[in-house]
Amino acid sequence: MKNIKMISVALIVVLFADFYLSLFPISQVHAKGEIAEEINYEFSSSNDDYEFGGYLFSANSSLETKPIVVPAKPGKVIKKLEWVDKETRQAIRSINGFTIGKTNYDVTDGLKDALQGAKMKVASKDNSNYGGVYYWDRWSINDPANWDGKHWRAGAGRVSVPDSRGCDANVPTENIRGHYLPKYPGCTDPFLEADIPRTKPFTIDEPSDQLNLTWIKTGAISKELKDVTAANVLVDFATKINDIHGIGGNTDSSTLGGKVARLADLDLITIYFEQTFNNDTYNKYWANPGAKQVWYFSKFFVDFNSVTYRYKDKLLIATYADGTSGLEITGNKCVAPGGTTQLVAKLTKVDGTTWELKNHAKLKWTSSNASVMTINNSGLVTAVASTGTSSITAHFADSTQALDEKADFSMTVGTGNSCNDDNSGGNPGGGTGQCKYTIAAPSSGSSVTGNKMNPDVTGMIKADNRGNEIFDVLRGIPTSENLYANVFANQYLFQHTFAQMSGKVNYQCQVEVTYALEWKQKQPDVCTTNKQGQRVCTPQPDLTMRDTESKTYSFSFQRDYSYWQINNIEVYGIQRASLNNYALPNGTVTLQPSGYSAPSLSTDHNLDVSAHVKPKDSGTISFTPATVPGMYTRPSVPNDESQLKSRAESQTGEPEVRNDLVSFNGTTIMSNSWTTKHGTTPGSIPSPTIIGQNVLYRSGMLISSKLVNAANTPSSGAIYYNLVPGNINGGSDKQFPINGINTVTVHTPVVNYSSITDDREHNQKTTPNYNRAALILDRPFTVRMPTSGQHVNYPGYGDRDYAKYFRMKQVWFPFDVYTADRSRFIPKRTWTDIPVNQLDTTFFLPVWVDEGDYSVLYRTIAENAPDSFTHQPTANTNWENHVATHEIAVEVIGRVYDFHVTDIMDFNWETVFRKQKGSSEPTGNSYWVGRKGIDGEARGNAFPYELPVRKGSHPDSSYKNVAVKTGYAFKFDLKTKGNMFGSGDGIHLKPTFYFTDSKGQKRQEVDVYYHTDERKFIRIGSAEDKVRRSMELNARLRNVPEQRILDAAGAFYELFASSISTSRQAYIEEWARAAKKPTTIGSYSDLFLPYHVRTFMGPTSVPTGVSEARAFSSIQQWYGEYNLPAKLYIVPKGFDLSKQFSFNDKAPFFLRDGFLIVNVDIETVRDGQKGKSHLQYIQAPLTNQWKREGSRPQFTDPYGVTFQLKDGDVMFYRADQSSVDDFGVTGTH
Repeated sequence: MKNIKMISVALIVVLFADFYLSLFPISQVHAKGEIAEEINYEFSSSNDDYEFGGYLFSANSSLETKPIVVPAKPGKVIKKLEWVDKETRQAIRSINGFTIGKTNYDVTDGLKDALQGAKMKVASKDNSNYGGVYYWDRWSINDPANWDGKHWRAGAGRVSVPDSRGCDANVPTENIRGHYLPKYPGCTDPFLEADIPRTKPFTIDEPSDQLNLTWIKTGAISKELKDVTAANVLVDFATKINDIHGIGGNTDSSTLGGKVARLADLDLITIYFEQTFNNDTYNKYWANPGAKQVWYFSKFFVDFNSVTYRYKDKLLIATYADGTSGLEITGNKCVAPGGTTQLVAKLTKVDGTTWELKNHAKLKWTSSNASVMTINNSGLVTAVASTGTSSITAHFADSTQALDEKADFSMTVGTGNSCNDDNSGGNPGGGTGQCKYTIAAPSSGSSVTGNKMNPDVTGMIKADNRGNEIFDVLRGIPTSENLYANVFANQYLFQHTFAQMSGKVNYQCQVEVTYALEWKQKQPDVCTTNKQGQRVCTPQPDLTMRDTESKTYSFSFQRDYSYWQINNIEVYGIQRASLNNYALPNGTVTLQPSGYSAPSLSTDHNLDVSAHVKPKDSGTISFTPATVPGMYTRPSVPNDESQLKSRAESQTGEPEVRNDLVSFNGTTIMSNSWTTKHGTTPGSIPSPTIIGQNVLYRSGMLISSKLVNAANTPSSGAIYYNLVPGNINGGSDKQFPINGINTVTVHTPVVNYSSITDDREHNQKTTPNYNRAALILDRPFTVRMPTSGQHVNYPGYGDRDYAKYFRMKQVWFPFDVYTADRSRFIPKRTWTDIPVNQLDTTFFLPVWVDEGDYSVLYRTIAENAPDSFTHQPTANTNWENHVATHEIAVEVIGRVYDFHVTDIMDFNWETVFRKQKGSSEPTGNSYWVGRKGIDGEARGNAFPYELPVRKGSHPDSSYKNVAVKTGYAFKFDLKTKGNMFGSGDGIHLKPTFYFTDSKGQKRQEVDVYYHTDERKFIRIGSAEDKVRRSMELNARLRNVPEQRILDAAGAFYELFASSISTSRQAYIEEWARAAKKPTTIGSYSDLFLPYHVRTFMGPTSVPTGVSEARAFSSIQQWYGEYNLPAKLYIVPKGFDLSKQFSFNDKAPFFLRDGFLIVNVDIETVRDGQKGKSHLQYIQAPLTNQWKREGSRPQFTDPYGVTFQLKDGDVMFYRADQSSVDDFGVTGTH
């Protein structure tokens, strides 16, 4: 049972509580027996949070408490645990998870709550950067990669307008060497970026708050981009700013500040700003004509605004109440026979609240003796017997409230005051009635609205990998590279309107009351005659009159109600985003959310007011009025309406109400729990945050190699939100455009830094052309086509390997070539494919290609090149071109080679060259320059068949002391390759004479004299030296096959038929006859081998389309012979015989004991230009064929004597022996 306290004790408690409250206002006394006390609590905060003045400041909009500890109070339970406003002391709400009736909470109970912080503005004012400079460059008029200076390029930096194309058409120009170039860019860039370091602290910016201008730690300030703004962006035009040229200047007058672009942290914020580049106030001209730089300064003052969230502005108040419960029955203890009376069960809960109950679902009334009296569910007792007693029991049991209480009440049926009975049969008065209620339609009042239907969406298309992008897609990205797409937007959208619906419950009551009326009626005296006969009247008592009268009462009253109803709610979750750009696969990409949970919305909405309002039943209205007394007249019934109405209202509770339900992401926004009278005011859906970077993201999107280059391709996109189930009154899926997506420039690079081998070491030209690469007939050459080199200086381009982007490499020769192994013939003027990954490719130059100047062409074709493409040299730095070209100047050059001595007319040497004496059949022996062939390969000859012919050259060791005697001729031949097949072509041989003594010492150049019948001592090479030498090509001992001579004639005819008037056959016959006639070939001092002593030995099997005659004539063999007079007179070079007095053939100054060396210089002559040699055998500036063929610098004779040699040494004649000695006669030859 409920504890009963003495009045005096209660008064002491109240007085003490008032006193305590005056000292400690945070601890309050509420109802009798209740105590309110502040409970300490702490947040699970981070080191970034900041405490000041009893408040906690955080960057987080909500914080969770640590487990809350509520201590126990003796004899008390916790009735309430509420958040209370620190200033107004108004209760805000009960703590989540609180259960009434507990005695205490400790850490293990885990009682925690999440609180929303009070948003407070903060500001950091008058921050300034150091100043920035944006540079623009105009290139030289000779730079096609940069429009020859016709447009400007923005320098490095964060710009949205990379060049001036499209905005410099109306810019004033300046004349640079006849080129009219724009003086300045003329563009406006609205998205330039400036980094502003925060130089001033953040303070609270709430003028009406006592904490205004309080410093706040940076960590406690929101860094969300939606919260951070740039305010009061002021352009600083006054401060001078430095530049790289050391000039310095002030902010350009066109500068406009903008909003926050992004922030790394609150110490560095990037803002957008705008400038129009319409002047060249600050400029510099470079050395190259047309090259110029202009620049523009910027500097700002900026206020940074954000928010912080204030906590500990709420008190946690625990209200303790007595911790016992009980049940007590009140009412009349007696009921008149046949009468009724009303009992009330008074319930006291553990929290100290009391409730007077008659009818309740958890309350049960019983009578111990139903034959005496009964009791219904509403506590109304009815007397059954005319007398007797019974025990009435009230039992209240509710397990949810942990209540189980009983009370007993003893009653009697009888008469007496307690039963309203005057011993005359009781009081028959009394009555009951009912109230019926109707719920009046509500009207709409105040509302709670929320709206965030702007997705704040941004998108980008950039080069992989995100955060480490190789390419700047604004400037260029090749095909076959990968893009990524990224979209950022609010994680959800919503709008809602909650209306407060207010109305009344109308109760209409009707109670019929029977009143017991009682009044007196005087009775006449009773008179009698006594014994004395007197009339004696005796007064009689008044007669008590009784009656009943019924009266019906009708009255009404009202109960207020209000609840919250959903007028509209729409929540949208991200479905997908799509981005469109030329460079994307198929031009588009759809981004499905990844790692994203759509918002959940649960609603329960009902327009029927009865679903929201549950009126309380008034129950039976029982009323037993007192007997209405009268005096000697019948009384009138009283008017008890006010009493009945009061009784009806007192036993009618306030209606229970509930709102519609709104639950968002598991958090109740509008609670539909039943409350009394007024529904709980709903909250609002929290504002969304921007999704993470991986939610709408896709990487690895390959740019198709089928896409041709395209600049600044526009981008578009859309984001789609689905309407989340649970919406009320409207809404449909939403689509929003994504604006401001960057453009993409597709520019697939190729470079062409091709080269060709310059075969200098085989270039025998007398006058080499150093500006052309030498290609030698009948030799290989190599083409090099690298895939690397310098391209534009954009990110990802530059000097690097571009093979990935090549479709093919090709080379074009203006002459026939073979592949290196000669397995494939490539006709002239044919584009030939080179494998992309093959750096070097070797070709072979056919011997029939005409000597002369050519240009070899190269092209590298980008993988995305269209069928009809444009090109530019070296690299396709202009995006409109897909091919890079290159051109190399070359010269095709012939050869002179294979000089060898084939016969010596000295009889001692006959068997060396003839199979037997007197025979013309050759042995095949000959004396070569050395043991190597035309290109230095082993020829196969062995000692002694090497030049010069000297003592020891005879293969017969018995002739080891034999050298050739003067007067004997030797035959020789040599070969050429190239255009040496004309009638004006020939071989020029220039002898030079040296003398060395028999000891191999004192080699010196000499003059050689001889006698003729007409004149003595004629110097070879002098004007008097008029002896001419001739030879027959088709001679017996020349051993030239006649068919070779005829073939040469036929080929010559084919080549020059247009200039020959006779028939082919006649011409050949005449050629054959001429071959048997002597042909003049020169003198002792100078030989020239004309076309008459030439045959052809070129290839006879040639590819289709190649002239057989031209191919056959491309290798020539030239025949010659040479001798000196038999009797020679040798003197040192320059020794003037004319100055010698009286001498003869045996004069001592003639050189005799030793060897006369014949050294020849060999060169080719084209088109009869004898004074302008074509090729050199020995004296070419770049090579020496004589050495290549293995000539020796010295030799040692069989007797151990070593002789030094010179290139061109052919014959060592014995200076002291003559052919005259063999015949005993004299003569010149």
